[in-house]
Amino acid sequence: MNKAKMLVVDDESDLELLIKQKFRRQIREGLYQFVFAPNGVEAFKLLQETPDIDLVLSDINMPLMDGLTLLSKVSELSPLIKVIMVSAYGDMDNIRTAMNRGAFDFVCKPVNFEDLELTVQKTLVHVQQLRDTLQAIKENNILRMYVDENVLSFMSRKEFESAIMVNETVEATVVFMDICGFTAITENADPDTVVHLINKYFDVMVKEIIAQGGHVDKFMGDAVMAVFRGEYHLDHAIESALAVRSHIAAIQENLLDHTTYMPRVAIGINSGEMISGNIGSVSLRRLDYTVIGDTVNVAQRFQSVAKPGQIVIGQDAYNKVKESFNCQPVGEVNLKNKANPLMIYEVLE
Repeated sequence: MNKAKMLVVDDESDLELLIKQKFRRQIREGLYQFVFAPNGVEAFKLLQETPDIDLVLSDINMPLMDGLTLLSKVSELSPLIKVIMVSAYGDMDNIRTAMNRGAFDFVCKPVNFEDLELTVQKTLVHVQQLRDTLQAIKENNILRMYVDENVLSFMSRKEFESAIMVNETVEATVVFMDICGFTAITENADPDTVVHLINKYFDVMVKEIIAQGGHVDKFMGDAVMAVFRGEYHLDHAIESALAVRSHIAAIQENLLDHTTYMPRVAIGINSGEMISGNIGSVSLRRLDYTVIGDTVNVAQRFQSVAKPGQIVIGQDAYNKVKESFNCQPVGEVNLKNKANPLMIYEVLE
């Protein structure tokens, strides 16, 4: 990461001096740049005017706009900006509210600056990982659009095949997100409207998937398949699904035929072992780096039985996350290629 730009929001003016003193080496060496705001209103204005801010360090109790309100607005403005909350020691209610609203981490007052520095470093690493993932997706999409057979023919066939046919077994979580009722839109709306709307909804999904460290595997009609790997991949997948459901549910479209469309998503999530590799035709040089296996198939079938606005998981996933997320049983369902019915649960929040 180049120079990291951070916004510090606190109505106590002495914090600005302490920050400048404690991070003077990083400031002098051009590693960190700080901007300051005395309240949430001024901070949000700065964020709108300064799109390259990486991290926000915000107090909770402030005049005009408190830190929790600012946190919600930052999450809406950009999922790439991460927020560290500052709270009085023992203020657990506010800390829990902040984490539920998307705070990346928190520190307690009086601020331990060694702990703060480690927290800032950890958060900036996460921000850089998100930006790298987003850049990779953009570059991959550009490559798919513009690199044709004539360019690819310059590559050695043997090198090409060996590079892209590496396979492995991974432990991961797969998420299928389907836009409910969109087929009716495609049948009645003009092509420009259809493309505009589906790209708008996909953009909401992609941002939340990336924000939780996942990557988009593929777009399938009006559905998205995403894969989450690494530590707590199931938790991150569910957090992503909850955020997508919330954002999509807030949308209301007034169409040209004077009808109203309120999109909803049906989401299926499954976690476990799967095969990761490039699937397709080497001869045509048309492959997708994707995951396959029973875990993936079950995730898609969970999505198919999910109702609009539902996030469906299975028994194994429920056992792992029942203490972290509010879930309720839906019942047993019969799924294709499964000899016995499977118990499914709905994630509420």
